Amino acid sequence: MTTSPDHPLPKASTRSASRSKDAAPASYEAALEELEQLVAQLEAGQLPLDSLLERYQRGATLLAFCRQRLEAVEHQIKVFEGGELKPWDAA
Repeated sequence: MTTSPDHPLPKASTRSASRSKDAAPASYEAALEELEQLVAQLEAGQLPLDSLLERYQRGATLLAFCRQRLEAVEHQIKVFEGGELKPWDAA
C-alpha cells in the first residue's frame, strides 16, 4: 500500500494524539503533578494491562525528567557555593 501527501494514513491523527502525551513537561512541577496522578491510577488497579504499561512508561519518562532537573539545580547550587554542596541548616 502506497501513501501520498494527498492520502495520509488514518492512524496519523492517533499518532499525533499519542505524541502530545509523550511531550516533555513544561516544568518540574508539572512533571511531578502528572507523575503523582499516574501513580494514583496505577495503584487503583482498575486499568487494562495495555493502559497500565503505557502509564508506567510515561511515569518512567517523567521520573527521568525530574531527576535531570534536580541534578541541574544541584549543579547550579554547587557553582553558587564555590564547588561544594553545603548542608542545609536553618540555624
